[in-house]
Amino acid sequence: MPVLDLLCRDARITRVTLIEPDVYKPHNVERHLFPASAVGQTKARLAEQWLQERRPDLEVHTLVCDLLDPKVQDDIDTAAASADIGVCAADNEPAKFHWDALMRRHGKPWTLGEVLSGGIGGFVHWFAPGGPCYGCVASHLKRAVTVEKPKAPDYSQPGGAVAETTIPASRASIAAIASMHALITLGLLADGVSYSPGFTSLLWSLQRVPDVFEEAFRPYRFRIPRMADCLICRASEPSSAEDLDVALDQALARLGDA
Repeated sequence: MPVLDLLCRDARITRVTLIEPDVYKPHNVERHLFPASAVGQTKARLAEQWLQERRPDLEVHTLVCDLLDPKVQDDIDTAAASADIGVCAADNEPAKFHWDALMRRHGKPWTLGEVLSGGIGGFVHWFAPGGPCYGCVASHLKRAVTVEKPKAPDYSQPGGAVAETTIPASRASIAAIASMHALITLGLLADGVSYSPGFTSLLWSLQRVPDVFEEAFRPYRFRIPRMADCLICRASEPSSAEDLDVALDQALARLGDA
């Protein structure tokens, strides 16, 4: 929500599609923009109302659904095809890989922001058609950087009981990473294929953590090329949906075992 708020205050953003399955819960209040009185409502509808109150001219569409839900893939595909840029703030690996595949299928640039566990820092990545995919970036960073990560929520049972999940990061830490995420997104939107900030991924430390970050408020810039042997985006694309599923499973396993 913080990066959405920052982006949509920019007049260059004229239309936005929100994809969000969650309901606003009590543990969300201290880190969110919505009031306690909104608990129980869907986050997507709350976000839509928030944006329309501040940008009445903004065209807002909402898809209250899980990004990975097979029943809504046609709607999501249509929205992606008509967009100029994608923005992802998902906190689980399957959703990130799915979003990456969606953006690459339609040849769209996109950005991803990630706040690390405890708010000790965060990543902002940007992706362009023909460049490294999320698998290339995640694999490189898994080998090059060791950081704490929060446990991802379990969305494997839509509609079922889901354990409460909290992110132990302050709103200030979230806002700091969201601001950089918004700036990089607007730069990519403005410059398109000529965008060149000098990195593929930016890691910003917000706290000094022994054996993780030696300094607070230090940027780490990573130039990550497309991997020739990437199972996901290599030049010789897998020839079937089954091969794609195998490639994704292997990529997730590689991240988990690294």
